[in-house]
Amino acid sequence: MRHAAVIMPGPNQPLRIEELPTPALEPGAALLRTLYSEVCGTDVHIHHGKLDVPFPIIPGHVSVGVVEASGGRLKDIYGNAIKEGDTVTFLDVHETCNNCYYCLVARQPTRCPHRKVYGITYSARDGLLGGWAQAIWMKPGVKMIKLPKELEPETFIGGGCGLVTALHAVDMAELRLGESVAVLGVGPVGQSCVAFSSLSGAGEVIAVGAPRQRLDFARRMGATAALGLDLPASARTEGVRGITGGRGADVVIEASGASEAVKQALDMVRDGGRVIVCGQYTDNGSVDINPHWQLNRKHIDVKGCWGSRYDHFHRAVELTARHGDKKPWREMVSGRYDLEHADEALAAVEAKTAIKAIIVPGGV
Repeated sequence: MRHAAVIMPGPNQPLRIEELPTPALEPGAALLRTLYSEVCGTDVHIHHGKLDVPFPIIPGHVSVGVVEASGGRLKDIYGNAIKEGDTVTFLDVHETCNNCYYCLVARQPTRCPHRKVYGITYSARDGLLGGWAQAIWMKPGVKMIKLPKELEPETFIGGGCGLVTALHAVDMAELRLGESVAVLGVGPVGQSCVAFSSLSGAGEVIAVGAPRQRLDFARRMGATAALGLDLPASARTEGVRGITGGRGADVVIEASGASEAVKQALDMVRDGGRVIVCGQYTDNGSVDINPHWQLNRKHIDVKGCWGSRYDHFHRAVELTARHGDKKPWREMVSGRYDLEHADEALAAVEAKTAIKAIIVPGGV
């Protein structure tokens, strides 16, 4: 049997559809029938050649599917069986070795040099290892998570990888009850940063970004104030200070991907505050900073957030199941595309006409 898949052959090249064979399922492997796979800003960057990937690839790193077949018994981390017919998602990061310096000493497995990522670091020649396809091959060892009955698949994919990255970033911020948070960027990552900051008990949650409809959506996710990019950078900084008693935000999370936003984060944070940079997944250029005024004298903590671990993925599923009725992750899906229109999905994400676009291989 063969399965249709979207192929991204190289930077700036047109997408095409090919049919790939069903893989042989060894013990511990499975085959998913893809329900949804997200279109991420990272996919746009890959298409523009900003990431070194083994073209041709099947894009799609966070997906939801139904188990169609397996190579034997499958279990989750609790020892519960994962059976054919179950709806699951999975940690897209695979083959983290748990045997190197970063895994065992630094305890930073997202920096493991052996890690592989579905939809990014696997070639299409390796098989059905991306979500923009009718089926996805779960290699042995891939961590699958069964979606709770109360969690609609579209709610989880509405958050997508931005949901998991945001949870990692908010964890790193070590938020305390009542603290103020400014989130720079109101795309999928920023929206979930707003939601998780709100759920963590932040007092003021200030969303900064554009366009206006995304700022309005951020208020629904929990933002108490919104500042648009139509304001000059200095006015946005003063706006944050005005909301926070003149001090600046206790925490600033950069989730925009714009390099200038990092500089602004350093200006917006209060003395002794924390800055988390989670939006710089590709090289968008350098910015000038003043180490004395923006770092040393302010006595701030600055942390970079790269990727996510299994615990972030696991908790993200639990949190969307628990809070999906209060935080409208599902409504972030503003564009649905079949395989034949994946190029339109990429264009919509690049143009920001969709907060979240998803690929629906079974048809819209």
